Amino acid sequence: MRSNGIIVSNKKVNIGTVQMTCTAKPAENLDKAIAKIRDAAAKGAQIVCLQELFTSLYFCDVEDYENFKLAESIPGPSTDALSAVAKELNVVIIASLFEKRTEGLYHNTTAVIDADGKYLGKYRKMHIPDDPAYYEKFYFTPGDLGYKIFKTKFATFGVLICWDQWYPEAARITALMGAEILFYPTAIGWATSQDEATNTEQYNAWQTIQRSHAVANGVHVVSVNRVGFEQNGAMKFWGGSFISNPFGSVIYLASHDKEEVHVQELDLAKTDRYRTHWPFLRDRRIDSYQPITKRYIDEE
Repeated sequence: MRSNGIIVSNKKVNIGTVQMTCTAKPAENLDKAIAKIRDAAAKGAQIVCLQELFTSLYFCDVEDYENFKLAESIPGPSTDALSAVAKELNVVIIASLFEKRTEGLYHNTTAVIDADGKYLGKYRKMHIPDDPAYYEKFYFTPGDLGYKIFKTKFATFGVLICWDQWYPEAARITALMGAEILFYPTAIGWATSQDEATNTEQYNAWQTIQRSHAVANGVHVVSVNRVGFEQNGAMKFWGGSFISNPFGSVIYLASHDKEEVHVQELDLAKTDRYRTHWPFLRDRRIDSYQPITKRYIDEE
């Protein structure tokens, strides 16, 4: 598009988010996710993001060797099924899965499938938590593919996963690689034994840190969480999926207790405007950042 002889970018894309509950039956969850992808596509979605580990309950609440049976190869059965759906509907699909790389080696991995059904690659979760009810180090080897971007039919984006959300370094590197959008498939919730004030504070921190990534990098952020009670009612996954524009404003916010399929139009041209008026990338002092690679900067 030209305005007064100046080329003006006009790149818009429709993002579909799927916030849903899960059961202990992987096939049932996959079928449900596919139905919701179809719903999102019918509403105009061009890129659809599913929540973290959507084919199962969040099994990392316990350390149980039986749960390794939930893992699959990537590409594998789930990506094959989703590839057919992506091609049929002409949508890009972001699918978070439990990856079995080989015997005894597993990752928390997100696969990306382009709108023609082609498998574009995977991102393996880099930051692995180990907290009560989130015993992920028992199951997942930290990612070894580095940070990734995916050049799809409708946009170039980066994928980070759940615990990665808390690390500005991950968002910055992915944005510097050329991501126009940062996607965060997520599984996070409240212990039902906690009081309301604690729950509110935790959710606000979770949303705020991700909105800060949008501001610092001048890109849209899309965070998709699961919802519902699991762990025999001890955990309520808080939903609250949201989309932030490049200045940190929430332009979509899901409920804390319902399944939701939402489609949001993003104007990716806004990145240039925000980065021009608030030139954080221009003013980065990259010559001064070497200490960030240390675990902690101790006094000598």
